[in-house]
Amino acid sequence: MADYDRRQGGGGGGYNNSKKRRYRDDDDYDRRGPRRRFDAPPHVRIRKQLLSIAENPMRPWHEEVQSIATLFTDNWGDELLRVNFVELILQLAIEQPLKTPFLAAVVLVANTNKPEIVDSLLTTLVADLENKIKQGDWRDVKLYLKLLACLQNCLEGEGIFPVLDELFSRAVDLQTASSEDTIGTELVKIILLTLPYVMVAAPDQWQQKAADLMEKTEIIASEPHALQALIEPYHPESGEDASPSMSMIGLLQSQLQTEANSGWVLPCLPRPWDFPPSEAEQQSKLAAAPKHALPTITFPKTVVAGPRPLFPEIYFSVYPNQEVESVPSTATAATSLIRDALLDTINTLHYNRNVAARLLIEVDCYFAPRTFAARATPFDRLRDIEAPKSTWKPEDVAVDAVFSQLFQLPNPEHKLVYYHSVLTEACKLAPAAIAPSLGRAIRYLYRNVPRLDMELSNRFVDWFSHHLSNFGFTWKWTEWVDDVYLPDLHPWKAFITGAIDKEIRLSFAQRIKNTLPEAYKPLITPDKEKEVPDFKFAGDRTPFAAEGREIAALLKRKAPDEEIQPVIERIHVLAIDNNLDPLVASTDVFMTAVLHVGSKSLSHVLAAIERTKDRLTDAGAASDAAHAQIIAAVMAYWSSHPGVAISIVEKLLNYSILVPSVVTNWALVSYAGATRGEALAKAHIYELVFNTVMKVTGRVRQVVQKTNQPDVMVDDETRDRDVNAMRSLFRAMEDALSAWASGSKDEMIEAADGDGNSDTEKLVHRWGGRWLRVFRRRAAIEESFLLEAAKEKKPDGGDSAPAVAPAVAAEVDMA
Repeated sequence: MADYDRRQGGGGGGYNNSKKRRYRDDDDYDRRGPRRRFDAPPHVRIRKQLLSIAENPMRPWHEEVQSIATLFTDNWGDELLRVNFVELILQLAIEQPLKTPFLAAVVLVANTNKPEIVDSLLTTLVADLENKIKQGDWRDVKLYLKLLACLQNCLEGEGIFPVLDELFSRAVDLQTASSEDTIGTELVKIILLTLPYVMVAAPDQWQQKAADLMEKTEIIASEPHALQALIEPYHPESGEDASPSMSMIGLLQSQLQTEANSGWVLPCLPRPWDFPPSEAEQQSKLAAAPKHALPTITFPKTVVAGPRPLFPEIYFSVYPNQEVESVPSTATAATSLIRDALLDTINTLHYNRNVAARLLIEVDCYFAPRTFAARATPFDRLRDIEAPKSTWKPEDVAVDAVFSQLFQLPNPEHKLVYYHSVLTEACKLAPAAIAPSLGRAIRYLYRNVPRLDMELSNRFVDWFSHHLSNFGFTWKWTEWVDDVYLPDLHPWKAFITGAIDKEIRLSFAQRIKNTLPEAYKPLITPDKEKEVPDFKFAGDRTPFAAEGREIAALLKRKAPDEEIQPVIERIHVLAIDNNLDPLVASTDVFMTAVLHVGSKSLSHVLAAIERTKDRLTDAGAASDAAHAQIIAAVMAYWSSHPGVAISIVEKLLNYSILVPSVVTNWALVSYAGATRGEALAKAHIYELVFNTVMKVTGRVRQVVQKTNQPDVMVDDETRDRDVNAMRSLFRAMEDALSAWASGSKDEMIEAADGDGNSDTEKLVHRWGGRWLRVFRRRAAIEESFLLEAAKEKKPDGGDSAPAVAPAVAAEVDMA
């Protein structure tokens, strides 16, 4: 014990005094001595510098390039360094394509001292490139060719041009076989996006060769693709002569032709291999550096589309026709080149949204100086910038690129929530810069909601509400306050109600109500503020109230079916006495009781459904009307919380209690008819139908893919049954929606005769047309998939077939 006391400092102060004295002594005199310096191995330092190349706007590019190249060549004897260097260059070229020109500059400078590195890099690159071509991974092919294009000045002979010529030859063969082919179009796009980097890497050398190649690509690039009508983002207003959007490949062809006529200036692209006059010696070394033969690239006999579905691309921007250009004009090649580099960055970094967002914010670091205005320049200040200074806001360019993916048809490459998260992270990293750009994008999209493709307008609702949920649900709702008083059928009013509903799903009604101006608050009814809906059989005035309460009590105590059956039979007797369908009445009471018992949470309702699955299945099998009543009961009970209703319907589909045709028929015929078409303007009804259709098409794709694989227990009969069911579903939806779109629906005719409200009739007609366009496109996409799958299944590849069923494709772009 005495030893312990001494360790605590003895008498008069104890532990705390000792601690204070020790810290004071350390301040007076550091007894630890100098810290040992630790230098990281060369391969670690090289990796760190390559990963951060061009990220510091305060450091000149040529200094970074020289520093990395010198560190590499000075440690040439380190085998690990050589291997890691090649691997990292190729990895970064794929994952962070904004840095490709700077990586090429490092290789070019290293080539002046250790030319062996170029041969090693080319050998590995060509081997990887051949594998990517065989797999149909066309984006990686494009990015590898971009790196080779930046190295064109150190390649022997014609360098990369024989590869581009071979790509064009394959594209011609594919287009000749089918005008609806998408692989050939993709190959031409790769050629056109590679050429500018060749021209800045080796200026004044290949202009004639580029001109000859572009003369050939114009044949394919300038011709509108047969599938372009499928992906048009705007649905023109009735009577409006709206020109279609521009295809990316046609736009790129015309932009590069303009650049060729002006001598391939390409002022936006960086040239980190061009050194300042003070580095004339280094520049002369680059000019005299050894040249290397590009290994022969072997192309497979047949090129494939690869894992990513290929569709024509449309140029989409949320900043068009502004008073001052905050994004590059479509007349300049910078539009396509900057957009392409940003999209590759976004889509390849899908596993790390934080890095993707940071690179977007730093976009001005990776293009030529003075390409962009200063970061965070307010839009109002852009008009004060005098020519020739740029007015392009880097934030607008980045936001525009993300929205082009978020609004890509028919599907973006990744889940929509990924693009949501990239915008969220960018806004968190640079709120003062990104938030105003997002605000202007939101206002543009809102103004154009009436003519946006309906699938895109619903994506806008989803993103808008999700984005607000990450920033306290704050928005300048007062800007749209006049639209609150529009009819519910108006697209602006439909957007507002849909967005508020999604906000409530992400929070709760009272909180959202507190964020809204007074005019919006009536949109949040008292029922929405209740966590659990009222049980309609709680009061005696409702028919079958006593039976409803009795069934609910039996379900709560998990009574056997034998005890429930007598109550069901009493309902049948009462229904017959009141001239009602007995099975529909009992199904409504029983399903509503199940929902009430399970209203506490989704797990509770799933447990209740699981216990009553057999009775619900039998009721649906006995009568189509009872089958429809199951979904009607769900949607009615949770009418104030449609998100919950949709989740329950999806579970009922999973249990096979409901079938997809019942859901779509209820929404598009029964419910839409009962509301005289107003249901078509409700975002949750669209969500219900769209989710159901995607469930069906996803199932068909799984079955078809499995039947194409050997040793899989899925027979052709199962596949044909599922495919026929999907086609029947699309035909039924076509019939229902065509009636709404054409105005031939009975309810529309009655409304027109009774009310004479032509504005309402036009709005319903418009909603029907927008719905019809979405699901015609979905039908066409699935027919395209089935045709491609059929060709793959044939041993010889089969004859070339159209990518879309002609009957469907002809109707997609409806008047």
